[in-house]
Amino acid sequence: MAEPLLQIENLHAVVADEGLEILRGVDLAVPAGQIHAIMGPNGSGKSTLAKVIAGHPAYEVTDGDIRYAGDSILELEPDERARRGIFLAFQYPVEIPGVSIANFLRTALQAQRGEEVDVFEFAEELERTLQMLGMDPSFAERAVNDGFSGGEKKRNEILQLAMLKPRLAVLDETDSGLDIDALKIVAEGVNRLKAERPEMTVLLITHYQRLLNYIRPDVVHVMVEGRIVRSGGPELALELEERGYDWIRSETVGAGAA
Repeated sequence: MAEPLLQIENLHAVVADEGLEILRGVDLAVPAGQIHAIMGPNGSGKSTLAKVIAGHPAYEVTDGDIRYAGDSILELEPDERARRGIFLAFQYPVEIPGVSIANFLRTALQAQRGEEVDVFEFAEELERTLQMLGMDPSFAERAVNDGFSGGEKKRNEILQLAMLKPRLAVLDETDSGLDIDALKIVAEGVNRLKAERPEMTVLLITHYQRLLNYIRPDVVHVMVEGRIVRSGGPELALELEERGYDWIRSETVGAGAA
């Protein structure tokens, strides 16, 4: 059996300045080309896991390992992880007034490739990508997330994902704050990218099953109190939608006490 693209083993992590433990022994294996969803209640550690994978300095790994493409990445800085093909779409994307999306993307591509990106080749690639995603070309002229709606911010994240072409895309609560129309647009963008690049691996973090109506995962994992406590097929998300998280939480507490 091929080695997973992302392999997480007994991962423990704390908030660096506080020592507060958030991740308490996460085990996760994501094969290349698959879509895995992580669901769980507020405070379960889902977003922390996404940030730790990306190397966010606010968190410190105290035990365990994260292996990507066969190698441990714990000693790599965030920019090194990005250059190796790890992409994190933030739950709350930041605004960068005065910097156009086009300039931001070209700078990001140059940092990723370690070389100058030809202006004309970049413009052609950006135009093709916008067209593929069904986005107006004028979108790229706007300042990064400045004055954007929630849906526009998330579409900008999908555009970045499409241009940077990562091997592993970690989407942290992409559905957060979106109405149903915006959710459909963002999900359609992810599905188009996956159709264009079936080898891309996606780790989708969400509270709700509704996103999984539009982006079908291969595997669903449930996270409670800093650990993956259950995994299954897409039907597990439907069961969570029907029963909530209390039944899994109670089973987890019961198992721990046994």
